[in-house]
Amino acid sequence: MLTPTEAETETLKRMPQWPSKTCPLLEAHGRILRQSIHTDRDLPPFDRVTMDGYALRATDLTPDQRTFKIQGVQAAGMRPAELSEELGVCVEIMTGAVLPVGADCVVPYEETTRTADSMTISDQTTLEMGNIVHPRGSDYSKGALVVEAGTRLTGREIAVAASCGGATLHVTKQPKIAVVSTGDELVEVDAIVAPHQVRRSNDYALRAALISAGYPDVSRFLLHDMKHEIEHQLWHILEEFDVVLLTGGVSKGKFDYLPEVLESLEVKKVFQGIAQRPGKPFWFGIGPRQVAVFALPGNPVSAYTCLHRYALPALAKASGLPLTSPRTIRLESVVTFKPPLARLMPVELIDQGDGTQLARPLSTNTSGDFGGLVHTDGFVELPADQSEFPAGTVANYWSWV
Repeated sequence: MLTPTEAETETLKRMPQWPSKTCPLLEAHGRILRQSIHTDRDLPPFDRVTMDGYALRATDLTPDQRTFKIQGVQAAGMRPAELSEELGVCVEIMTGAVLPVGADCVVPYEETTRTADSMTISDQTTLEMGNIVHPRGSDYSKGALVVEAGTRLTGREIAVAASCGGATLHVTKQPKIAVVSTGDELVEVDAIVAPHQVRRSNDYALRAALISAGYPDVSRFLLHDMKHEIEHQLWHILEEFDVVLLTGGVSKGKFDYLPEVLESLEVKKVFQGIAQRPGKPFWFGIGPRQVAVFALPGNPVSAYTCLHRYALPALAKASGLPLTSPRTIRLESVVTFKPPLARLMPVELIDQGDGTQLARPLSTNTSGDFGGLVHTDGFVELPADQSEFPAGTVANYWSWV
């Protein structure tokens, strides 16, 4: 069996690169940018006034010249006024307006008193060139790189794109993802449930996590433990979807048909089995049309953990996101378990009051104890080469989405 690191490496190596498409800016939030965004002009594009007040020349203010004639008013969006060359004049100016031609600073309302057609600057006020002015190009010059390709677009990047005239953007095409539950024991959540049955939860949980991670196009399916049904429906699913996430039916039980059926449908197995707990039976392969197939264990904790440890990083890579290392965190208390399987252990993050956090282990009762995850924030990975991990041990951490 592979180690978790080896399994991750093999998964990432085999993932395809999904194509890009042109997307209107209004629909781009959450998408993966496949182009870089450069400024099409200086930012800000002009000397921008940052407070309401009066624009003037700083050198005009002297101990003997503190009263200025107001020659006009300029609001944001108006063409810039031209300050008269006459000594002791100003333009009343609004926040966001262009600094008038000939002016080099602004004095805010709060430091002045106003009469009908003039204002007087407070005796305590001194002025320098550039006072209360956001200079042209001081953020970025024309042509500067602001957002790199491979960025997931949030409101911040959307604002940059809008300010640079990006009405459309090249983004990764959203993958169509199928989440397929398997098992005769499963019934829908609103159905009458018999004592020997359980309600479907894996497909709901995985779909919600995928949407939270930025993959909204997710469909759910249920396959019964009948080989011909699995073959028939999986053939159609593999033809329609870019990613297939299966839960259950992948171990060594008498009715675990998935490995055999996937092979018959020309899905090439990359590996099966990871030396970890939970999630040991995890299966990964690549099908026709480069469809990524993740066969997760049926136990809820195993399926949910494997999704976050392997599937989500793989989807991120296929989307064009750069690879990132997991966060590291220290254990709050000692952890012991028997090798030789690595342990993917749910934890709760505990704030220490000094800006740091510790990971408090909160083991589930079994890998079927989905309720045990409710009060956890993610999981740590503890390697299989030791059996005891003292408090303070540094471990890799993955958060739930």
